[in-house]
Amino acid sequence: MAEAFEAVRVRTLFLSDLHLGTRGCQAGPLLAFLKAYDADIIYLVGDIVDGWKLKSGWYWPQAHNDVVQKLLRKVRKGAKLVYIPGNHDEFLRDYIGVNLGGIELADHALHETADGKRYLVIHGDQFDLVVRHARWLALLGDGAYTAALFVNTHLNILRRRLGLTYWSLSSWAKLRVKNAVNYISRFEDLLASEARRQEADGVICGHIHHAVMHERFGIAYVNTGDWVESCTAVVEHYDGTLQLIRWAEQPEAQAEGRSQSVPALAGTRVA
Repeated sequence: MAEAFEAVRVRTLFLSDLHLGTRGCQAGPLLAFLKAYDADIIYLVGDIVDGWKLKSGWYWPQAHNDVVQKLLRKVRKGAKLVYIPGNHDEFLRDYIGVNLGGIELADHALHETADGKRYLVIHGDQFDLVVRHARWLALLGDGAYTAALFVNTHLNILRRRLGLTYWSLSSWAKLRVKNAVNYISRFEDLLASEARRQEADGVICGHIHHAVMHERFGIAYVNTGDWVESCTAVVEHYDGTLQLIRWAEQPEAQAEGRSQSVPALAGTRVA
């Protein structure tokens, strides 16, 4: 019989870019993570459901439904859930300000941590010039990204058979292509500037599928990453410390339906 475990309790959980409704969504590891962590407040920071892909063809396996049900179960147990739509689930922006069954829909939020710091929480596509001014190019790029994920999926099937951990082809490419590096840096700079404009101490965002925490722009920049490539999330502990959890780096976490005791997880922290 599987050994039961007690979920880790944190003050706040930040998740983005789940892309439910796509074949690239890592729903198994995501569900395992949601079983391993409980939070008082949950922010869904955009691109939770991929409306772009669902328009072109319906794909919604049971595992994706399980993720939604797990989140709703947390709400029923008392968690506050704030849903901030992104560009892939922009259809929900028509309902900003509405409360749907305990889920608050917001364009952005200002979150205050336990130690009194204020963070702008926003998806970030509003500061992506390609998405804002060349939607056709964004759609073309999304198609290329899907192709890369197809290759990445089969590559990681082979890696698992060899006993190796998950590895992201597209993340590796992003950090080695000069234009991609410049794009990421510009995106981070714009988001940091917006947080500064709103007199916040930092920004927590998603959108570009690049999980990182730093203060290179003189303000805290936190990107939650995604559950397509990196399988990452950000948590706030009860002392106000933020931690970036890299779930995919844990071999135990890659199996679907994991029900063993929770391993000690390494992650990046920022005070």
